Amino acid sequence: MDSFTKGGFLVEVIFRISEDILIACIKGDLDHHSAMPMRQAIDKSMKAFGCRHLVIDFSGVEFMDSSGIGVVLGRYKKLSKSGGKLYISGCTQYTERLLDMAGVFSIVPKADDFDSAAAMITGQEQMSMEV
Repeated sequence: MDSFTKGGFLVEVIFRISEDILIACIKGDLDHHSAMPMRQAIDKSMKAFGCRHLVIDFSGVEFMDSSGIGVVLGRYKKLSKSGGKLYISGCTQYTERLLDMAGVFSIVPKADDFDSAAAMITGQEQMSMEV
């Protein structure tokens, strides 16, 4: 778990690993104050644990701005170059609407939960993307 403070509020990311998939469960606000430390924590953990794929769980995100979208798109670009996959799971209504309006779901698939994302990554479930 990595945690850092932003304006006196604690923001944390809890990491779990399943085979070569890193699951980043974000708790708190993902904005211009927390985006860089979040990006660094995810990249550091991906490298340290040798994970090829990433699932970002947004179920604990209370607020997100364009910097949070940048974290997602940056991880997508980085993983795409190395043949890895990125999935988004656990979206609240707020984060889902924001990511959808930004067009993120046109390139990054979403899943209801980690198990669904893992099944898509391993090819055990037919992937569906919204258009």
